[in-house]
Amino acid sequence: MSEEKENIQFELTDELIERVELLIEEQNDKELRKFLSDFHYADVAEILDELNLDEAIYVIKLLDSETTSDILMELDEDNREKVLDQLSSKEIAEEVEELDTDDAADIIAELSEERQLEVISQIEDEEHKAEIRELLAYDEDTAGGLMAKELVKVYETWTVAGCLRRIRGQAKDVKRVHSIYVVDKQDKLIGRLSLKDLIVAKSDQKIADIYIKSVDYVTVDEDAEEVARVMQKYDLEAIPVIDENQTLLGRITIDDIVDVIREEADKDYQMAAGISQDVDSDDSIWKLTKARLPWLLIGVFGGIGAASIISGFSEAMLKFPELLLFIPLIQATAGNVGVQSSAIVVQGLANDTIDGNIVKRLFKEFGLGLVNGLAIACVALVISHFGFGTTYHVSITIGVALISVIVMAALIGTFIPIVLDKRGIDPAVATGPFITTSNDVFGILIYFLIAKLILGF
Repeated sequence: MSEEKENIQFELTDELIERVELLIEEQNDKELRKFLSDFHYADVAEILDELNLDEAIYVIKLLDSETTSDILMELDEDNREKVLDQLSSKEIAEEVEELDTDDAADIIAELSEERQLEVISQIEDEEHKAEIRELLAYDEDTAGGLMAKELVKVYETWTVAGCLRRIRGQAKDVKRVHSIYVVDKQDKLIGRLSLKDLIVAKSDQKIADIYIKSVDYVTVDEDAEEVARVMQKYDLEAIPVIDENQTLLGRITIDDIVDVIREEADKDYQMAAGISQDVDSDDSIWKLTKARLPWLLIGVFGGIGAASIISGFSEAMLKFPELLLFIPLIQATAGNVGVQSSAIVVQGLANDTIDGNIVKRLFKEFGLGLVNGLAIACVALVISHFGFGTTYHVSITIGVALISVIVMAALIGTFIPIVLDKRGIDPAVATGPFITTSNDVFGILIYFLIAKLILGF
C-alpha cells in the first residue's frame, strides 16, 4: 500500500464494513489483503475503528508492518491504545521500525514506562533506537517533541557532484524531501539549498558558493504553538530544529503542525464551552464530571449572585412588576455580547493579529457597543411599549439599561482575555461560562441601578 496511492471518494459504508467482517470470519486472508490493498492506509484505519478489537487485531497481524505502522498512526487514540495492549513488545518494535522517528516516539510514548523499555530493547536498528530515545527525552509540547530526525543535510565544503551522490543515500530514509539544509563542519545550521540551484550548478562548484544563507528555524525547546505560528506565518512545509549552539537536530513537517493546530482548537473549544480538561465523549463519567463540574459551579454561584441582586430590589418588583419580564433579555444580551467580544479577541491573540494597546482596543469596543446598544435599545423600546404596554418611563429604562449593559459586556469581553494573555494564562478560559456568568451578574446590577435612577423607587 503506497503512501502516494490516490484516495478517491472513499466512503465508509455498512456494506464495506460487513465485507471486511465476512472475510475475517471466513479467514480468507488472501482476499482480505487484496481487498484492503485498494485503500489508503488512513481509510484502512477508519475501517478498523469500526471493527471490534479482535477483528482489528486480526487485520493488523495479517498485513505487513510497512503498512500497519502507518495504519496505527491513523487509528483513533483510544482504539490504538487497545490495539497496542494486545501486541507484544516485539510486534510493536517491528511496527515502529517502519515509522519515522517522530511517529515512532509518539507511539512508544503512549506505552507504560516498563513497556517502553521493553519495546526499545527489541528495536534492531541501533541508530533508530538512539534517535527515538533522544526524542522521548523532550517534552511533547515542544519543538523537540515534534521533530523527526530524518532529513537531508549537506556540508558547505562538498562539491555539487559529491552532494548529489550523498543526497541519494540520505533521501532513501526520508519520505518527503521538503528542504535541503546546509551545515558547517560542526553540524551548525548555516543555510538551505535550492534544488534548482543544485541541478543547474556545475559539478565542481562548492555548496558554499550556491547555498542560501537565509533560513527559518526554531529552537528545540520552542513551544509547539509558537512553532505552529511561525510555520503558518511564513507558509512553510517544514522547518529545521536547532539547539542553543545552532546545531541541526531535526525537522518538523506540516503534518505534525496540523495535528498541533487541531489539538489546540479542540482544547480552546472545550474551554470556551466550560470544560476544563481534555476529554472525549467516550471517557468515563468521573473524568467527564471533573472536566465539567468546576465551570457549572461557577454558573451556579453566578446565578445565586444574580438572584441576590434581584431580591435586593424586591420592593421595586412590587411597584414595577413589568421590570421582571425583561430580566432574561438583559441577561441574554449581556452574555451574547460578552462572548462575541471575547471570541474575537481570543482569535486575534491566537493569530497574533492584536497588538498590546489595550486602551485603543477598549475604545473601539466602546464605540461598537454603543452603536449596537442604540440599535437594540430602539427595537426593545418600541416592542416593550407597544407590545407589552409598559409606560414610557419603563420603556426608556429598558432601552438605557440595554445600551449600558451592551457597552459593559463588550468591554469586559475584550479586557479580560487581553489581561489573561499578558499574564501568561490561556485567554480561551475567558470565553463561555466565565464571561457569560460575570456579564449576567453585572448586567442585572446595572439594570436595576438604572431603573432606580430613572423610576425613582
